[in-house]
Amino acid sequence: MKDFTNDVIDTSKLPKFEEVDFSELQPNYWKVILINLIVLFLIIGVIIGFVLFYKEDLSDFVTEIYFIYTVMAFFVLFISRLSFMKKGFAFRNHDLLFRSGIIATNIHVVPYNRIQHVSINEGLISRFFGLVNLEIFTAGGASSDIEIPGIAKMQAENIKQLLMGKIQKQL
Repeated sequence: MKDFTNDVIDTSKLPKFEEVDFSELQPNYWKVILINLIVLFLIIGVIIGFVLFYKEDLSDFVTEIYFIYTVMAFFVLFISRLSFMKKGFAFRNHDLLFRSGIIATNIHVVPYNRIQHVSINEGLISRFFGLVNLEIFTAGGASSDIEIPGIAKMQAENIKQLLMGKIQKQL
């Protein structure tokens, strides 16, 4: 017990994750988001059209309903664009960082020694653009702790190999 020390750490000298250069998502991922939103709003528009067609008492409000629908669509489009622009990721020597958020910026820091599993998933539309989602699982949860969308497939496979190598070194 003679060698035990408990020195104070100067927190002003710790590395700052805010100064990290984050990699942005692939620009084609914005196209994937747009296609998904268009499909969603087409389905909603058709449903609204059927309801308005069969509910005669709503026929006086068709203009107002479609105006509200259009405003909501543009609002969702705007929020989706902001979300896309704010997302980013970075890999450092000992951890990975994922940035997201629209109003408040969230930065998740995951040390490599906490990672247990890495998964690559392709969606139908994402596959057309050669993009995948990289899911990173840590101890204590059934769902992925971090999901990085819109990464080029080859880059995601390289990242997976990097992370799996880091996991193997720690075993």
